[in-house]
Amino acid sequence: MADAEFVQGMTPFLRESLGVYGDEVLTSAAVAGAGAGAEVGRELLRTTHRRVDERGREGLKEAVREAAAEPGNEDALGVLRQEIRRALRKHPELEGELAALLPSGGGTTVIASGARSIAAGGNIGIAITGDGHGSSKR
Repeated sequence: MADAEFVQGMTPFLRESLGVYGDEVLTSAAVAGAGAGAEVGRELLRTTHRRVDERGREGLKEAVREAAAEPGNEDALGVLRQEIRRALRKHPELEGELAALLPSGGGTTVIASGARSIAAGGNIGIAITGDGHGSSKR
C-alpha cells in the first residue's frame, strides 16, 4: 500500500498539471509547451482514472474539479491526493505504474511554475526575482 509520502511526492506534478489543463486534465490531449511536470501530473491522474471503477472515477473527477477551481487551496489538493491513495489501496499494482511515471534521478525533483519562479535543488544562496534588481540606479 502506498504511503502518504509517495502520494505527497506527486503534489508538484498534480499542481502543475491542474494549472495547465484545469478540470480538463483527465480528458485533454497534451498541450504543446506544457512542460514536463504538467505532463507527468496529467499522466498520473489519467492512469489512476483508467484503473479505478466508476465510483472511483467519479470521486477523482470531483476532486480534480474542486482542486482546479481553487488553485491555491491546499485542502482541495489534499482531497485529490486522498482519492489517489484510495485508488492505490484498492489497486496495489497501481503504485508501480505511478512510480514508473515519476522522474527518477536518485535526487530531488524541483519544479518552478509561474512568473518569476526559481527552482533550486539545493542551497544556491540569495535568489531575487522581480523587476529592477541589479540595475545601477540608486
